[in-house]
Amino acid sequence: MAAIQGRQRIGDKQLGVLFDGGKVRRRREWRGVKDTLYDYGRWLYILSILAKFIVKPRNIKAMFRYRWMANYLAVPHMVDKFTMGLRDEALRIVHTAMDFVVYDVANTMDDVFRGDRRTGNDVEFSNKCVLTDENEMTAFMMGFPNVKAILREVPTMFVANLLTQNSTTHYLDVAQQFGIAGDVCPMPEAEAGISIDDDFAVLGVCAVQCNTTCDGSLMGNGLIAKRLEREYGIPTFQLVAPMRHQEDDVQAYAAQDIKNAIAFVEEHTGQHWDWSHYFECAKRVNDTTRNRLAWLEMNSTPFPQFVGAPFSLYNDTNYMGNCGRSEKFPPIDRKIMRYAERGSRARRMMAKEYRHRAIVWGVQPQYCIDMLNWMVHCWGIVPLTDMLSLVNTRMIADTDTPENREQAFYDMAWLNENMIMRNRTHGGYKVLVDELWEFCETMHADMVIMWEHMSCKALTGMHGQFEEQARARGIHLVWVCHDLCDPRVYTRQAIRDQLNAYMRTVMREEPLDPSIEVLPDENAW
Repeated sequence: MAAIQGRQRIGDKQLGVLFDGGKVRRRREWRGVKDTLYDYGRWLYILSILAKFIVKPRNIKAMFRYRWMANYLAVPHMVDKFTMGLRDEALRIVHTAMDFVVYDVANTMDDVFRGDRRTGNDVEFSNKCVLTDENEMTAFMMGFPNVKAILREVPTMFVANLLTQNSTTHYLDVAQQFGIAGDVCPMPEAEAGISIDDDFAVLGVCAVQCNTTCDGSLMGNGLIAKRLEREYGIPTFQLVAPMRHQEDDVQAYAAQDIKNAIAFVEEHTGQHWDWSHYFECAKRVNDTTRNRLAWLEMNSTPFPQFVGAPFSLYNDTNYMGNCGRSEKFPPIDRKIMRYAERGSRARRMMAKEYRHRAIVWGVQPQYCIDMLNWMVHCWGIVPLTDMLSLVNTRMIADTDTPENREQAFYDMAWLNENMIMRNRTHGGYKVLVDELWEFCETMHADMVIMWEHMSCKALTGMHGQFEEQARARGIHLVWVCHDLCDPRVYTRQAIRDQLNAYMRTVMREEPLDPSIEVLPDENAW
């Protein structure tokens, strides 16, 4: 089943040579003439995005004002780690998805610094901005065409840590010096640390937070909200999604809270809800859902196409952060679909051999390591999909009628309840445990990569149940410990070594590419 890429066969050249003597810092990966030229062109495109962003005086000012801005020097390398070893359609799918994520984040940051009181200080623009939680569906903003939803924590913590693995360690130390416990999830703790350290942009006429996934998030939101309200006069609304979100008896409450959030935004922005614009966005949400389901169906075949962290990150950006509000995402979806269909017809593969098909479950540390692409090339394990991408599958009402206007509040509530970080960790035993085995059967997976986040209490209580049920079904369950965005607890190589040990001792297998079994990348961007 080896795939031919021009004159170069996948796997003929070991990828570890890139790290021998630091070659990865001096030249691009050779992929054959056609793919190398394409990859180099996309690399130049990313540099052009960065150049257009940094030439603006307010953005230069932000580079010197905010500590986390230095991480954005690593944007080209971030894309490189997702494309390592890829050719043909797989290379183009990842570039199409991730390059647009880079573009979207650059636009978000440009808006942030335009309204920021410390940099651009565009008061008129800032008064049309609503700060939103990074772990929040922006569905309640779908009816406000003239209001900007600003996911403020996305550039400061989420993307910064995706770029460089050590980006949050300073803020974690600040939070713990402030008195926050060290065993709290590092993501909300780092966000709180950024706020404590006064290292966040100040803009917006109001803010909307949500109860997201855990007590750690509630703790971080509380600290951030108090500073926004008391020091900067930015009122904050708490949008509460029910814990038992699969039950019918909580939906009326959830819909009412969406109505309350919309009324809050109307009150503080002076803008009114536009039903025509909402239903335009709803159509795009449904297109996103259909495309995601089509990609997952394609991944259930012997030749998966759109997999790994790029699938998750693009889905996160499009489904949750965008939520149908941008007209620019549907053309990107269609372009990815064309590549995926072409690759499926041609039976393209990302490695010379596929040995195992894996579902990735649990809270994943793709912020600091792209283990999913690595395990394809090193061990022939294909990551078919992950827990965070298995979100909403329902179509929402997208035609403007009196009945659908009322249904829309329930649809927005459902989207909020099923955002990526809570639809599996809340809602009961079925969504976390039972449905995992259903996905394994549907996607013909023989392995589960189970991320065990050391500071997350949501999955640890189910450890024994996962073990017993996987054993009963003959599914290989590989536990991989990490601490999300704190690499001091588990380094990149320590994370990889857990899979290495399982594959050598339990599976009795040798790596496809032994040159990348151990990578000297602890100090790499």
